[in-house]
Amino acid sequence: MSGEGLLVVIGGPTASGKTHVAATLAKHFGAEVISGDSRQFYRAMRIGTARPAEEELLGVKHHFLGHLELKETWSAGEFARQAEPVLQEILKQHGIAVLVGGSGLYLDALTNGLDPMPRVDHAVRERLQHRFQQQGLHDLLKELDRLDPAISGVIDRQNPHRVIRALEVCMASGRPYSAQRIGPRQREDLRIVRIALDLPREELYARIDARVDRMVADGLEEEARSLLPYRDLNALRTVGYREFFEHFDGKTGREEAIEQIKQHTRNYAKRQLTWIRRDPAWQRLSPAAADALITTVHSALG
Repeated sequence: MSGEGLLVVIGGPTASGKTHVAATLAKHFGAEVISGDSRQFYRAMRIGTARPAEEELLGVKHHFLGHLELKETWSAGEFARQAEPVLQEILKQHGIAVLVGGSGLYLDALTNGLDPMPRVDHAVRERLQHRFQQQGLHDLLKELDRLDPAISGVIDRQNPHRVIRALEVCMASGRPYSAQRIGPRQREDLRIVRIALDLPREELYARIDARVDRMVADGLEEEARSLLPYRDLNALRTVGYREFFEHFDGKTGREEAIEQIKQHTRNYAKRQLTWIRRDPAWQRLSPAAADALITTVHSALG
């Protein structure tokens, strides 16, 4: 690794404690935090995305939390373009920055750069969107399983936008999306240390279930109901809202919807872990091992 500044990347599955670890490290080293969690970008989606409350930020300045309106759409590339000058300013002022989030593609966009992909083919996208509206996400997933089983195994299968984009690349190029990804590589203008929070599966699943229960107690159902008129926006096609929307439609009972949120969140956590395991650069540490976390960063600082 080269470069003057240090970027500490905190990743890991949902509910593993990334927010607390990132804020703790940033406070200890006098840094600021860049959030790379694409679900927490949206101002109106506070409870369902577990966006941290002010007291959870430990007085540390955080960037890209609740800054978008529902109708705005940010790709990983757009996030990287907007986050880069923020990162450079933090490094200029503090010499160290912390990037945190569970959206692997967004973390990679800032730390690795994006793979070259075909331009958007609007005709193909329109056909896929029409197909999604008529036949549902399951139909698109079957097609993705056929065209590119490698990417189908790690993509967020609950996110129509991601699925449609992967299919669009396959169809527009005639090649699997996964074959066009160069793979993990690291920028050389700064030093990067990647820390993945590691928990036993039973503990992680218990934390997920407990967090969903807290979200429901905090008013997730009411928040979802207030967002029902916007349900077709890409931002709301996500775990926590989609299940309650189906409950409001009379398709499921309330308790069933809550259990589905827990199950779908556990499924999402598995995909996040799969994303991390593909890259050996991640150092896996317990979120409770504060001394080890601080020592790891000190070592990277040299």
